[in-house]
Amino acid sequence: MSLTTLRREINKIDNRITQLLNQRARITLKIGQIKSRMGKSIYAPDREDEILRRLTKKNKGPLSKDALLAIYREIMSSSLSLEKPLKIAYLGPQATFTHLAALKKFGSQVEYIGCDSIADVFLEVEKGLVDYGVVPVENSIEGAVTHTLDMLVDSDLKICSQIILDISHNLLANCPMNKIKRIYSNPQVFGQCRLWLDEHLPHIERIEVSSTTRAAQIAAKEKESGCIASFLAAKVYKLKIIARDIEDSPHNITRFLVIGNTEVPPTGNDRTSILFSIKDRVGALHDMLIPFKKYGINLTKIESRPSKKKLWDYFFFIDFNGHYKDTKVKKALQELEDRCKFLKVLGSYPKGE
Repeated sequence: MSLTTLRREINKIDNRITQLLNQRARITLKIGQIKSRMGKSIYAPDREDEILRRLTKKNKGPLSKDALLAIYREIMSSSLSLEKPLKIAYLGPQATFTHLAALKKFGSQVEYIGCDSIADVFLEVEKGLVDYGVVPVENSIEGAVTHTLDMLVDSDLKICSQIILDISHNLLANCPMNKIKRIYSNPQVFGQCRLWLDEHLPHIERIEVSSTTRAAQIAAKEKESGCIASFLAAKVYKLKIIARDIEDSPHNITRFLVIGNTEVPPTGNDRTSILFSIKDRVGALHDMLIPFKKYGINLTKIESRPSKKKLWDYFFFIDFNGHYKDTKVKKALQELEDRCKFLKVLGSYPKGE
């Protein structure tokens, strides 16, 4: 078969794809109208999870799973923008890893609002100025993001979804590596790239700044300066990628939460996050965990934080598999509530990846 013939086949397929995408868009608009009459949220994490899982199972290649999901992320993003202009707040500024996580979840066709702090993200959602917020909650190397945990204690917002992002650090500059005299980044990133820097740029000055985005802004203006930041920062601030993936650990992953005012129905593949406080007595925490073992519920994370209200009083944050509406989970939470001083369900949401 000739090249010309194959290209004609591609053209026919592209025409058909365009027709089908617009047909899908018209149906999406009808769904949006029904949701609006019913007072339902336009964004439905449970439906999104169902679609992506089904497509992944149907995919026989040669497109990879990641490539297929990236395509459908933009299809869904376009659908959301058709139904209602969606606004998403994130921990900014532009080109931070939280911005990258938000783009991974919602695509490029929604409006993004960068916030100066995690508290500001919560406030934007609580005031109804945006539809959802995206905040970091834990890193596989650095551990929990305590400010996010603290905000969840008093906020009425629910966790609606989670985003898992592989963190990739890159050396960016507008000069060759051997011309770089100083490197900017935040302290955590320097720590995560220490071995690479010691080997390749051992005598170069390392200057700590508030964020990788701030580092990119400075490096874009200063001669003979570099920074460690994301590939998105390279694009936004017009810097060249001098070296890719310079982090010391190949398993540098950050988990982000999508927070909003809506609860998510069960999908059969869910995670639930709760927090509780206990009475100060010997064996109290052990007793709190008994209901989970009794009903065969798998705990995936436990974290403690000072309550800041009373000396030696702590909140415990727990993630476990299942939805709070599942029968066994309901029973476990009822027994836990009888044993602890305070219990709050932060949200049940699709596990996704």
